[in-house]
Amino acid sequence: MKKTLYLFIIICSFSAAQSQSYELVGTDTINKIDIGGKKQGKWILFGKHKPGTCYQATQKVEEGKYADNRKLGSWVEYYCNGNMKNKLTFQNGRPNGYAIMYHENGKISEEGNWVNNRWTGNYRLYYENGRVQHEFVFNQSGKREGPQKYFFDNGQIAIEGTFAGGKETGLIKEYYENGDIKAEKNYQEGTIDLASIKEYQPKKPLQPKGIEAADNAPKVMVKSDEKPNAVTASKGSLVLNGQHILYNKNKQITKDGVFKDNRLMDGKAYIYDDNGILNRISVYKNGIYVGDTQIEN
Repeated sequence: MKKTLYLFIIICSFSAAQSQSYELVGTDTINKIDIGGKKQGKWILFGKHKPGTCYQATQKVEEGKYADNRKLGSWVEYYCNGNMKNKLTFQNGRPNGYAIMYHENGKISEEGNWVNNRWTGNYRLYYENGRVQHEFVFNQSGKREGPQKYFFDNGQIAIEGTFAGGKETGLIKEYYENGDIKAEKNYQEGTIDLASIKEYQPKKPLQPKGIEAADNAPKVMVKSDEKPNAVTASKGSLVLNGQHILYNKNKQITKDGVFKDNRLMDGKAYIYDDNGILNRISVYKNGIYVGDTQIEN
């Protein structure tokens, strides 16, 4: 009986402490901040919380749960047209777990597991038409491991082969857009064996409209709020070509590499969340996304 009474007192005390630890933000009945100034529980951010953007005042921008001012569990973000932008899993305020992103037209953009600032396990990148563009497998270190596939936007496979420790290994096959074999190449630790290269002519006629995979790929362009390094800025260049480093308004690097007419062709794109925390570093070659590199501490 004494143990039961003691437990009851503890529960009542804990409940009382919980009920006193929250304060409403204005008349908002959802978003709450505790007496220590930390966000807690269910939060929904509306357009009114992000003035100067394309969102309407009563339109949802993002929603999820906070614990001690850090995002926790599943968070959903929306485009201005109302379609879902992404759904991320958070731990201790940082993305960690299953992640899925969408194109503005509502179709999936990419999905996979984001753990310790890198993709791990199975990962897919999609074209805006809904077809798969890349089908990768990453190891726990964020390097590509095992079978890897690239696809044309018509659904035909473009490249397939195996990676080990982030480098091509063994036989890599390339295909034409009509499905015919284009080339076979052997690699060892990312280095091609030139003597092994075999190239083939297509057996079936190619469509006149066919274009190379690099032109099919979603283009990574210079954004209006990105500024080039001082050397470029002094020249007043409006169109970037060659090697450049770009920065955002917080003076954080956003892109570093070789550009062609403002398109990142070879280099890295640095992706930050709304709080300015670096979430990803994506690598591009010939204008095509080839994977993410590890974020150094």
